[in-house]
Amino acid sequence: MNNGYVPPFTVTEGIISLVADIAEAVGHLTAKAGSLPSPQLRKQNRIKTIQSSLAIENNSLSLEQVTAILEGKRVLGAPNEIQEVRGAIDAYNLLLELDPYKEKDLLRAHRLMMAGLVKENGRYRSGGVGVFGESGLVHLAPLAMRVPQLMGDLLTWAKTTKVHPLIRSCVFHYEFEFIHPFADGNGRMGRMWQTLILMDWNPIFAWIPVETIVKEHQQQYYAAIAQSDQEANSTAFIRFMLECLKETVSTLIKEQEEAKSTPINTPKSTPISRLSGTPKRICELIIATPTISVTQLANLLSLNRRGVMKHMQNMQEQGIIRRVGPNKGGHWEVVS
Repeated sequence: MNNGYVPPFTVTEGIISLVADIAEAVGHLTAKAGSLPSPQLRKQNRIKTIQSSLAIENNSLSLEQVTAILEGKRVLGAPNEIQEVRGAIDAYNLLLELDPYKEKDLLRAHRLMMAGLVKENGRYRSGGVGVFGESGLVHLAPLAMRVPQLMGDLLTWAKTTKVHPLIRSCVFHYEFEFIHPFADGNGRMGRMWQTLILMDWNPIFAWIPVETIVKEHQQQYYAAIAQSDQEANSTAFIRFMLECLKETVSTLIKEQEEAKSTPINTPKSTPISRLSGTPKRICELIIATPTISVTQLANLLSLNRRGVMKHMQNMQEQGIIRRVGPNKGGHWEVVS
């Protein structure tokens, strides 16, 4: 139970200014993309997200190797690193199904993310845990017996607060790392859950690779966490993450404009902007999760599998979507 719990932080003028800048940029990006980024860009950004988030945790696999794993190809590398990528792919494929404010969804995502990596996957930790730096212990997490209540309070606050979602997502991310609810995988889960909260505000965040910018500023990331620990509030971390979000969105706008000015040869197809109803929704879901199954589409669209398959067959014949790779291990693409 929340009992009126409110995480400590201060909304400064600088934070307000960053929120305004990001909101304006997201509006610009959404208007330009029409909420439908190109399938190739969507796939590339998902790969960047997974590779960058795991690289922060010292996974050495490259973008090319992560791409190969996503496509079901064999990759030479440390087995645990390959399993980390597979787990992250499985967890991120659930983004459209997860509720950022439900504990059972958080545990479900962790179970997939850390499958084959830790025994307590999908469960809160049963023992103590600390974060160590070059100088030794830098953060001692709360006792394991307190984790369920702390996480319950945090999830309830995140669901009910009136604070802007951009700020809310940053506060949740910091508090999550402070609680360190799991035996392992807290960093990658905290970053994924911030994305999920942002998606609840604007679905376009499903394909915005914030982790890439965080990776580029990895030392500042840890420094912002440490500063917030010392100051006993998340203000410093909020500002850092908002700056990362602003940089990420600005970079995407620039890439989008450059891509528009570059002539490319594309097959003739029905423009997505002309679609409506179920076909348009199918395209949006495929773009958000290229590996989505017909069953998942049927559940999300509240249709039966046969109806969805009929729509998809028609859309394939019209050159709107196409299947890449085998039924198992392949993915869908929207032809644009």
